[in-house]
Amino acid sequence: MQTLLELALEENDESLEKEIEQDHAALAKELDKLEIEVLFSGPYDDHDCIVSLHAGAGGTEAQDWADMLYRMYTRFCEKNGFKCEVLDYLDGEEAGLKSVTLGIEGPHAYGHFRSEKGVHRLVRISPFDASARRHTSFASVDVMPQVQEDNEIVINPEDLKIDTYRSGGAGGQHVNKTDSAVRITHLPTGIVVQCQDERSQYNNKDRAMKLLLARLLEEKVREREKELAELRGEHTDIGWGNQIRSYVFQPYRMVKDHRTGAETGNVDAVMDGDLLPFMSAYLKEFKG
Repeated sequence: MQTLLELALEENDESLEKEIEQDHAALAKELDKLEIEVLFSGPYDDHDCIVSLHAGAGGTEAQDWADMLYRMYTRFCEKNGFKCEVLDYLDGEEAGLKSVTLGIEGPHAYGHFRSEKGVHRLVRISPFDASARRHTSFASVDVMPQVQEDNEIVINPEDLKIDTYRSGGAGGQHVNKTDSAVRITHLPTGIVVQCQDERSQYNNKDRAMKLLLARLLEEKVREREKELAELRGEHTDIGWGNQIRSYVFQPYRMVKDHRTGAETGNVDAVMDGDLLPFMSAYLKEFKG
């Protein structure tokens, strides 16, 4: 590429400019991937993960925003070779979704997605507002590592309360006719998980158990982080409204991560799954 650039400059050949720009963009993207690979240092970075999206207050606006994030993450998975599976899905009232839980499988899935945990804020002219006013919407993203078969978490069957109920959803002969949906309550912690996406009660129970294992591991990780924060004298208030990233569509166009300062004006590319620059910046900032 460097030689080609020198040749173009020597011969004043502007026709090579586009080719050089394309090659440079492809190289920069490849370097982002390589850079991320050497930054995976967390104890669960090599695990698969479970990603849960929840719409914030604000009705249709927030539910549409949660759906946009769902598409963003599925596009990221498609582009980067991750397998993305819907474990649970709750439709929005008019548009979008109230919540969705995804199982993400692939090399260092949790290492990639742990940068996404937190509240995401959208600013745009609402397509649902007849007066075309600007709206701010929030959605939360939760990311948990999936437990591998290495006895990290042990569950006593006596600690579980398992309920079955009829699946809810739009249409289909199967819906609301069999008790295939499964809800599991972990009595010692009060954690409740559910799955109704599969037709088989057995498959729903298996998925719900995976989700429970991930939630229990998340509690373990949270306790460990809390202990480390106390040792370091740190205090962080993780609450609704403390957004980690803002996506501004109007009055200007920008996506900015408030933890790392990483930003881009190419909003469309980000919403189409171009998240590696933000993930890389997060791993650099919070490595170790």
